[in-house]
Amino acid sequence: MSEAIKLNPDFWVGKRVLLTGHTGFKGAWLNQWLRILGADVVGFSLPSATEPNLHGLLGHDDAHSRIGDLRDPATITKVVREHNPQLVLHLAAQALVRRSYRDPLESFATNVMGTANLLEALRPCDALESVLVVTSDKAYENDDRGIPFCEGDALGGKDPYSASKGCQEIVTHSFARSYFGEKGVAVATARAGNVIGGGDWSEDRLMTDLINGFYKAQDIVLRNPLATRPWQHVLEPLGGYLLFAQALATKEIVNIPALNFGPHGSDSVQSVVEKMLALWGGDHKWHLDGAEQPKEAHALALDVTLAREALGWHPRLDLSETLQWIVSWHKKHAMGECVKQITCSQIENFQTLLAK
Repeated sequence: MSEAIKLNPDFWVGKRVLLTGHTGFKGAWLNQWLRILGADVVGFSLPSATEPNLHGLLGHDDAHSRIGDLRDPATITKVVREHNPQLVLHLAAQALVRRSYRDPLESFATNVMGTANLLEALRPCDALESVLVVTSDKAYENDDRGIPFCEGDALGGKDPYSASKGCQEIVTHSFARSYFGEKGVAVATARAGNVIGGGDWSEDRLMTDLINGFYKAQDIVLRNPLATRPWQHVLEPLGGYLLFAQALATKEIVNIPALNFGPHGSDSVQSVVEKMLALWGGDHKWHLDGAEQPKEAHALALDVTLAREALGWHPRLDLSETLQWIVSWHKKHAMGECVKQITCSQIENFQTLLAK
């Protein structure tokens, strides 16, 4: 294992960063973290898809926000020319499995061609130092055995979302080898496990269903209680993305085209729900949704050995701590506390954990 790479605030101060997907759940957290680090961030994304949404609650000014669609190459090309980014963190995506069943072409157009449009727009960029494309643990060909996936395992995907993420990986590495490598620009992908945290109101998400049930005093309806996933607090992979992008730009690591970011194990949906019910309190219950559901992977797990060896990255929060942070975030929000203050406090606490 190489010496652990530390998140260097001095590196990020004043850096021109293009962050796609900044209006989404993960993007809003990362946008706030980059601002704390002092980066010059421009976000590019579609409008927030939910109300409420974390991006709006954080109150970020419109001067650093560009609303647009990656499926339109002219729009993203214009933003790239105006900002001339040094680093790119590409999070924008159609990220929902069930939605991909309803509209598969949207997933392929956004996740595959949207990524190709972005990378093509970045090719003439003379200031570019590194590009990190965030895909998913679902990019792997999953046989449902629950064996943790390593970065060299086969890519694939049965459902349209997972297939689009496997394709996104192939497109990214094709551009990296064909264009960016010869210019000395590091381009890589990051594959994260199931991300949870305060401020996620996206449809068809476990935490969204739980928090809505708590707020509305309703029972929780579960589709697949025995399914296992690599649950992790949103700040875990975001910290990994920042470390990876920084290390790629500074050449502290080379020839590592992809890294997994996830917890050391996986837990069932039922286990997560029952822990959340105990932490929140009250007499909430869950019951099974008997309706027929679109097919999703039963078991998912990630091997994060390479991230540990290359970056010194490892999870800081176990599942119980992760859920405690989520409950704390939402209870403070429910009591009317400032969302920006709640969010910044958790980021700063997590930065302290990263520094140890």
